[in-house]
Amino acid sequence: MTGKSLGLVFFPAFDWAITPSHPEREERLLYTRDQIVEEGLLDLPAIREYRPRLAQIQDAERVHIGVPDIASLITDAHLVSAGGAITAAEAVMHREVNRAFALVRPPGHHAMRVVHGTRGFCTINIEAIMVEYLRRYYGLNRVAIVDTDVHHGDGTQDIFYHDPDTLFISFHQDGRTLYPGTGAIHEMGSPGALCSTVNIPLPPGTTDAGLHYVLDNLVLPVLEDFKPDIIINSAGQDNHYSDPLANMAVTAQGYALLAEKLKADIAVLEGGYSIEDALPYVNTGIILAMAGLDYSRVIEPDIARCPRQSDANTRYIAKLVTEWQEIWHARNKLRHEAVAKAGDFWQRRRGIYYDDSGIQEQRTETVRLCPRCHGYLTISTQAEGYPFGRKSAFAAIIPRNACPVCRNQAHDAVQKAKKEGRHDHCFIQDKDKDTLEHI
Repeated sequence: MTGKSLGLVFFPAFDWAITPSHPEREERLLYTRDQIVEEGLLDLPAIREYRPRLAQIQDAERVHIGVPDIASLITDAHLVSAGGAITAAEAVMHREVNRAFALVRPPGHHAMRVVHGTRGFCTINIEAIMVEYLRRYYGLNRVAIVDTDVHHGDGTQDIFYHDPDTLFISFHQDGRTLYPGTGAIHEMGSPGALCSTVNIPLPPGTTDAGLHYVLDNLVLPVLEDFKPDIIINSAGQDNHYSDPLANMAVTAQGYALLAEKLKADIAVLEGGYSIEDALPYVNTGIILAMAGLDYSRVIEPDIARCPRQSDANTRYIAKLVTEWQEIWHARNKLRHEAVAKAGDFWQRRRGIYYDDSGIQEQRTETVRLCPRCHGYLTISTQAEGYPFGRKSAFAAIIPRNACPVCRNQAHDAVQKAKKEGRHDHCFIQDKDKDTLEHI
């Protein structure tokens, strides 16, 4: 290990934009870079900058099933953003730095396993691609992802909802008050992975005090119990009191202290749209905290307008934490009961709206609950709103270390769907073989 303790990767994606004035634009990173250059952070011996690499289509297909394919749905900017996260991860895995922070765009945590288009500014899931890359090439197993974006990380939740080896924790503004409308406590994972998804929906107006109450009394103890091989932070910064798209009241100091306590191995930028009033300060605080440097003087000039947390919110947050503590302590019993109740298969149906693409998806997921392995997953999906009408697909996902019976059943399910001819596309995603086969 060198003397460098934090690796930084920047990719502002100059050639990718939704619209020139959209909140998700290149200035999100340019103001931050100006700030850290002005402060001389890149000259510090504890900080090292890396250039992002280009991820491969196979890296995306290790996670996603694109309809009709991922390559036709993304640009090179998406592959560089994912590659930036991989670059940060490799710097940590090669022990060149202790931790790394990928400040990249386009973001990714609203992108689900199946992709028909763009939703929540996201098309492919940057953190999930990085996680599966690390599993493939470095043999990691137990992974914790802590999503601190103000919006629920519904895409990351979707991808790992059936995986007991991935702990997904999201604290976010309550979905009843903010996009994407998900992230309730009862969304805890399918039976074989129950309580591997931990959603903490916080009330609007939550401050540093509320955020750190959740962190100290729930998130950190849960991480200690789970004992992950690596901790990933989906580092959204739109909980800030000045963010135009949300209603929370967190400060740069609150974010920096969170980074210090969480000790994530890798952080990947997600949301945050207060381009001048928040992002330069929040990112500077996080960078200093992750590098083990003093961040006490990183304070916004207008800090006086940050509201105080109400007593009602304080009580609500304490009750929320208590409820989750009770669930977490009973997790093994709850998982056993859920598997027994479900029997051999568990199924759910849901609708998913792609707000950036105007596509409405209807999806049915079926999980095989196998006593010998993690089973397998099949997805039947139909989507309307394409320029040329409706598209449909059927996919079987075979997880790592699947038993021979589950492997055969997954292949049989796809062949049956193909023979019936009700879907435009049929896929088999095989985690052990590292393939996505379009049947």
